[in-house]
Amino acid sequence: MEFFGDVRTACGLETLNRYLEERSYIWGFSPSQADADVFSSLAGQPDKLYCHVLRWYNHIESYSVELKLSVGEGYTAVNIVPTKNTDSHSGNNTRSSAPAGIESKKDDDDDDEFDLFGSDDEEEDTEAARVREERLKAYAEKKSKKPGPIAKSSVMLDVKPWDDETDLRATEEEIRKIKFDGLQWGASKLAPLAYGINKLCILCTVEDEKVSIDDLVEKICALEDSVQSVDIAAFNKI
Repeated sequence: MEFFGDVRTACGLETLNRYLEERSYIWGFSPSQADADVFSSLAGQPDKLYCHVLRWYNHIESYSVELKLSVGEGYTAVNIVPTKNTDSHSGNNTRSSAPAGIESKKDDDDDDEFDLFGSDDEEEDTEAARVREERLKAYAEKKSKKPGPIAKSSVMLDVKPWDDETDLRATEEEIRKIKFDGLQWGASKLAPLAYGINKLCILCTVEDEKVSIDDLVEKICALEDSVQSVDIAAFNKI
């Protein structure tokens, strides 16, 4: 497929690997001509480095796929039957110009075919349709429940002391003792403030839903013997 680039190269395999991270097939919910096209474009079994491509490759290779002509735009699903020529013990797979297990369409209308859900007829019967709908519904529910990425922020705090006699390193140790679920302290440095007084610049990463910056600043200001004030010097979403 052109939108993956050359899948014989590392770049193309990486693109395909990211695409298959949350997919079982190239197109839709069953093997299609698209799977056959990409399979035949590969140089062979992919490296374990591309784990999602390897999973998909082994799955497609375990079937003999009878390709059908697409109707209109897009790809049509295809019927599959178990592969008879795959040597699972030796690890050697015989391939010709077409991928192992993918056969050309036969003209013999009497050949037995099996659809993805075990139906013996070309047209799905009521039971096969019911099973397919249940599986699609379960898949959609699973996808909807998958948690999204955790929102985080990177915050630079300027901690200002009362005078030049304040031990900012000792103050930093006390600040780092402040704990919140979702709070992670980072690097720090001393920077000139005014009249020979330095300020403590300290970086932290917070999970937005768990940590309130206002609460964090209030906790630091509670160290009133050494902290005069706290300013937010930088605030960036990650």
